[in-house]
Amino acid sequence: MDQKLYSRSHILDTLNTTDQWDVIVIGGGATGLGVAMDSISRGYKTLLLEQVDYAKGTSSRSTKLVHGGVRYLAQGNIDLVKEALYERGLLAKNAPHLVKNQDFVIPNYRWWEGFYYTIGLKVYDFLAGKLSLGKSSHISKEKTIDRLPTLKQDGLYGGVLYKDGQFDDSRLAVNIAQTCLEMGATLLNHFKVVDLLQNAKGTIIGVAASDTETGQTYNFKSDLVINATGVFTDDILKMEDPDAKKTVVPSQGVHLVFDKSYLPGDDAIMIPKTTDGRVLFAVPWHDKVLVGTTDTNLEEHSLEPRAQKEEIEFILKTFNNYLSRPVAREDVRSIFAGLRPLAAPKDESEKTKEISRSHKVIVSETGLVTITGGKWTTFRRMAQDTINKAIAIGKLPKRPCKTKNLPIHGAMPITNRDNHMYIYGTDKEGIAAMISADNTLGEKLHPRLPFVKAEVIWAARYEMARTVEDVLARRVRALFLDADAAIRMAPEVARLLANELGKSDAWQKEQSESFTAMAKYYCIKYN
Repeated sequence: MDQKLYSRSHILDTLNTTDQWDVIVIGGGATGLGVAMDSISRGYKTLLLEQVDYAKGTSSRSTKLVHGGVRYLAQGNIDLVKEALYERGLLAKNAPHLVKNQDFVIPNYRWWEGFYYTIGLKVYDFLAGKLSLGKSSHISKEKTIDRLPTLKQDGLYGGVLYKDGQFDDSRLAVNIAQTCLEMGATLLNHFKVVDLLQNAKGTIIGVAASDTETGQTYNFKSDLVINATGVFTDDILKMEDPDAKKTVVPSQGVHLVFDKSYLPGDDAIMIPKTTDGRVLFAVPWHDKVLVGTTDTNLEEHSLEPRAQKEEIEFILKTFNNYLSRPVAREDVRSIFAGLRPLAAPKDESEKTKEISRSHKVIVSETGLVTITGGKWTTFRRMAQDTINKAIAIGKLPKRPCKTKNLPIHGAMPITNRDNHMYIYGTDKEGIAAMISADNTLGEKLHPRLPFVKAEVIWAARYEMARTVEDVLARRVRALFLDADAAIRMAPEVARLLANELGKSDAWQKEQSESFTAMAKYYCIKYN
């Protein structure tokens, strides 16, 4: 791999050689990265700017599912489910190192549930068509217990087995960013758009953005600016028009992470009906079990949303309803909250779980293009629709979409996931070479987690990581798996990063302290 390609100084140098961009994308989450990948793969000169880090917000805080959405099927939203199942199949082919075929079991505690859910999931299978991951089936009580030994057995009739996709969200984001850079796009994280540039007629002609590391401000010119900022959509729209109406309602989803012993084996649980009307998932993920999610309407959005006590109690209570060995607060290894950027309802009484997750592309009078809604599974289709809209309104010359069969950086088939390094795909060999050249880089960062020192160097050198948080939250996922362990890893990660990036001792100390201050809210004792 060419290290220069991912170097911040090299990327900054390219800014000076481009006077006019074909496309400027604001936002480096799933949506923005997808738009940048679609744009550059069609041959448009593309710039993406992300205020903090790739997938810093919602896109690193999902339930880690690549799925059609069983609950949308129950709501009768067939088109959305069909589209998402098609995209699930494409993503499994284009990023096989990150997307896996996951077995889910719906436990049945009423006599009619087996029949009811089996029929519903047969429809789910049918809608997936040729890209189906496998057939659903009803299984006996004995087989259900065999697959889920910690499941509460009293009153259990059996289960329904079905297949869906599971992935690592922020790892996919980083790999998409790498894919874009390799195709010639310019991407910068820690680069905040501070204003929209307009001509005398009020048409948007570019953006003003600040490098948050140096404080330097740049003006970038383009006839096409795309707002792909998720829950921050309205912040950009207010730059365009201070009186702009609210278009996005943040809905908070909280997840709790436990040791794998609470859900041994390879199967996930889908709880189809909770007291708030949502489904709840318990999913094996990186040798832990992830349980969520909640659905709480919020008035405000933030980069670091915090779980509410009621949300934590709701998940603990609901999960315990299905376990023979109950979990307690002290068993929680990490808590994380994410905000869904749902379209603001016309009717204030509309519940967030009933607001469609389909996406919308909106064109303002100024020419600003905004993409809202959607979810990780459909990120590629959202991007395709956004660029197609830009072509339709005359902002870009017509060129066909190329992303349906575009392998994402690292893509390779994975047969063995026992070693945590599988998530690097084709990059795994590069990290192994680094360790073989210096065996101290093979040392673990914390005994409770598998991550090693080489991964920190790799993250800085090839994955655009600039801070301790970039590494521990989104490159190696330690913060989301065991928050206390991540805090203990921070000083050593800061030291390794400082050496690699040429930073001072003061920077090292500040990084360690700021990460610790933020990360403690992922620990149960502070919630």
